[in-house]
Amino acid sequence: MQRVAIILAAGESTRMVTRMPKVLHEVCGRPILAYVLDACRQAGIERIYVVVGYGKEQIIERFDGQDDICWVGQAEQKGTAHAVMCCEEHLAQFDGQVLILCGDGPLIRAQTLKELIEKHEAEHSVVTLATAVLDNPSGYGRIIRDGDGNIQEIVEERDCSEEQRATREVNLSYYCFEKKILFETLQKVRPDNVKNEYYLTDVIRLVLETGGKVSAVQAVRQADAMSINSREQLGRVSEVMQRRIQQRLMNEGVTIVSPDNTWIDAQVQIGQDTVVEPFTYIRGEVEIGRNCRVGPFVYLTEGTVLPDNVALGESSRGAGGTAGAGMGKAGKAK
Repeated sequence: MQRVAIILAAGESTRMVTRMPKVLHEVCGRPILAYVLDACRQAGIERIYVVVGYGKEQIIERFDGQDDICWVGQAEQKGTAHAVMCCEEHLAQFDGQVLILCGDGPLIRAQTLKELIEKHEAEHSVVTLATAVLDNPSGYGRIIRDGDGNIQEIVEERDCSEEQRATREVNLSYYCFEKKILFETLQKVRPDNVKNEYYLTDVIRLVLETGGKVSAVQAVRQADAMSINSREQLGRVSEVMQRRIQQRLMNEGVTIVSPDNTWIDAQVQIGQDTVVEPFTYIRGEVEIGRNCRVGPFVYLTEGTVLPDNVALGESSRGAGGTAGAGMGKAGKAK
């Protein structure tokens, strides 16, 4: 089955109070958008259409040279359905499945996308959603099901009745569509709302009204449900990502003595049996060998390479150099 992804990354985030495109803000040393791209690739998506608008030149420049990306311009931001419609001409000859995702959700996992695709194919659905069940669903559209578990509708929180508001299953904008029906239905969407925008959730409603099958799989973990619309959310998401990074390294045989007092960026590589002491900050692309001891109070920056069996003590600093075995601090590469 052929499969592509559309990532929506055109919006300007006024709540971020920034001139930088939201998807270029960093989480643990990488742009937000990079995590969404990686999840798609790891789920087997070979062609990705990224819809850009505000700050598009900056975004395109940052990801220059990634040949699996097709950049699609959205000159006016008229809503999520309009953003997808901008991709129609690019997909004119394509006939398969289309994943639609938001570019501001870096906590997305490839495994979630795989579960979404598997559910879509197993149910032979027109569209499938990956949803989450949250302790506090405030702010999210609710998934309303009937007594047999079939989806009836998606209701935005502002439109929920008291009963619907108590529903904890929410829409996180992870979609898998059949391409042909997606674009046929998009033509029927109208901007009948306060913002005068074209909403992708209206496609779901129209599919249901015409008897098409809509499925959902509760594949998104509660901890992964956050997207980024403010600086506060950026900080919270960074904390979640930091826990993931440290957990991965510990599973690979790295000792992190005090996880709460350590920061390690996403692109850092650390060898087995290395110990990271408290108050250590490792930033950017850094390579640390096996059986090293780093810290306490060490700051390693972009480009630092530590071979095996190196000890870096208090207040040492590495900056784009290579440390020799037994050195007290990172020396310059020769």
